[in-house]
Formats: sequence, structure tokens, C-alpha cells
Amino acid sequence: MRALHIAATGMNAQQMRVEVISNNLSNMNTTGYNARRAEFADLHYQQAASPGTIAASDGTQLPTGVQLGLGVRTAAVSMDVQQGTLAETGGDLDLAVEGRGLIEVTLPSGASGYTRDGSLKRSSEGVIVTAAGHPIVPEIVIPDDSHRLSINSDGEVYAHFRDRVEPELLGQITLAGFTNPKGLEAIGGNLFLESSASGPPIIGTPGDGGLGSFRQGYLENSSVDSVREVTQLIEAQRGYELNSKVITAVDQMMAATSSLR
Repeated sequence: MRALHIAATGMNAQQMRVEVISNNLSNMNTTGYNARRAEFADLHYQQAASPGTIAASDGTQLPTGVQLGLGVRTAAVSMDVQQGTLAETGGDLDLAVEGRGLIEVTLPSGASGYTRDGSLKRSSEGVIVTAAGHPIVPEIVIPDDSHRLSINSDGEVYAHFRDRVEPELLGQITLAGFTNPKGLEAIGGNLFLESSASGPPIIGTPGDGGLGSFRQGYLENSSVDSVREVTQLIEAQRGYELNSKVITAVDQMMAATSSLR
């Protein structure tokens, strides 16, 4: 029976949905994390009688036909691109991006990566890096004798010294934007890579082209809504149970058929 296989696709779809929800909930405290959403599409239809077909019995035209769906499939797992709430930390190198921009970093391979995790650090050479040690682009080196940093909303980094009145401008942190940020390839570690779907990066200074601005001493919280995720988890669980009941019903129907004499 087709219903057996159709219900199986439904169970697989709900299992995928639960896995996506599980990943969201596990990252509810991940800095700069954007929640993901599973999206589904119906499978191919078996055209027993196409709409508009002329009925052989009386020559009338069928207004709807007979189209038998074969189930569901996962169409995409997309990222909800939205701003998370900001949490104050007070750290000199903690930066929150208010807007759609991402911070560009250099990966060990030499390729560029992009992140919204602004919990930056200072390497042993004084270079500003991410928590994983990837230097930001453009590279900025902090002098050894500086005692404090200030970063304005435009990304300009100033070093303050105890024996000087005026701070020293070390450089400016830029932001990268993408035509389709949902098309970025997530590689873990709060990092994304450019893809053919995302388009090339649009590099600019904070405040230009809607890229956003920086806020020093803050970090962006995850955009995961735990209440919504738990609600969707319950829906997915009930959907899984309903599809399993279809399999049970089909099994009983097949058992009844096999017991006929």
C-alpha cells in the first residue's frame, strides 16, 4: 500500500524537524547564533486522472482529476536572519554588531570566514583574534604598553596609554554583507563561508549600506526563542505519532487482507 511509504516520509520529515529544533535549543546560549528552520515540500504526484481530462463515459471534463501525493521531503534548513538581543559584558574586545553585517576573519587555510561572534581576544603577538584564534580582517595589532582599548560605532580601534593624553588610532574593523545571507555555508565555530548562493561579500565600513554598527562592551545573544522551539517540538512529536498511527492502521488493514479465505 502506498500509505505505508507515505507515512514513512512523514515520520522522516518530523524526525528532521526535531533534529533542527534540538540544534537550536543546544545553541540557545551561543553568541550570535541564528535559529534554523526546517522547510518541507510535497513529493511527486501520481496522476491517476489529470485535471481537465475528458471522461470516457460521458465526455465531460474532469474539473480536478485524481492526483495521488507520494509524501513529503525536506526542501531546506534555512537560517532565520534576525538580530539577537544584546548583553552587556564590559569587555574592551567584546563587540556586538547592530545590523546585518559580519566580521571577516582569516582562516588557517588563508580563506576568509565570516562571523557575528564579537567575543574577540588578544593573541600573544598582540593581534586581535576570535576566540578560536582567527585574526580579524584587516589585521590590527595592539601595542604592548597600551592599557585600554576603545572601539567606536564605526569600528575605529584606539589604544590608550598611561603616559599620553591622546589615544592612538590602530585601525578600523570593517563589516561584510551578503545579498543572500541565508546562502552562507556554516562550518561550525560560529563561522560561515561564502558560497555561490550567498553571493560575494560586500565589504564596507560600519554604518554604510545598512551593514550596521558596533557596540563595544556588548555581545549578541542567540536569536533562539526557547518557548517557540518547545512548542514546535511538541507539534513535531505529535506529527510523528500521527504518522506512526497511519502505519499501524495500514498494517492492520494488510493483516485483515491476508486473513481472508
